[in-house]
Amino acid sequence: MEKFERTFENYMTTICLENPDPSHDILHVKRVVKIAKNLATQEQANLQVVIPAAYLHDCVYISKIDDLRKQASKISADKAVELLTQWAYPKDLVPSIHHAILAHSFSAKVIAESVEAKVVQDADRLDAMGATGIFRCFAFSGLAKRPLYRSEDPFCENRFPDDSDNTLDHFFNKLLHLQDKLNTPSAKREGMLRLQAMNTFLGSLRRELLDGE
Repeated sequence: MEKFERTFENYMTTICLENPDPSHDILHVKRVVKIAKNLATQEQANLQVVIPAAYLHDCVYISKIDDLRKQASKISADKAVELLTQWAYPKDLVPSIHHAILAHSFSAKVIAESVEAKVVQDADRLDAMGATGIFRCFAFSGLAKRPLYRSEDPFCENRFPDDSDNTLDHFFNKLLHLQDKLNTPSAKREGMLRLQAMNTFLGSLRRELLDGE
């Protein structure tokens, strides 16, 4: 597996150099792999499926604002099959890896059916939460040139959140709800800590933006 891991990492490092999105760089890939390995150990998932799926889950980068976004996980899953075949990875594991990559995406709305797919999906979602998730959310905001928040009702108290309009709305539209969409017990435990970190950040931001109004 070490030899394959070097191949996966080298390939993704090259792919990420061509990717303009700092929220989906090689550091994101490495974090997802690290989280996935940890969850897989706790959930007794097959690392031979989890590790390649975690490395290759975004092996074809498609921007979150691209019209193809809902198809992104299938495009990456299909590409992963091509790559794994080229690298002579065990053929019997490839269909499970394809499913894990296909199911990882929030926007694809594919149900993770295996424990390995659940682990990879959880790992990717956990990386969108907590302090790291805050980092990534605002990094993508800069790339997409979206305002940080709406000056009128920034915390969506009297309106529906619209994260195509501004960045802060993404917390209310998606990030604060990821905890409810985690699959495994180990991910849910970590998710609670990351949810708390995001709520602490939002509490501080609320004080700074609205104090005295």
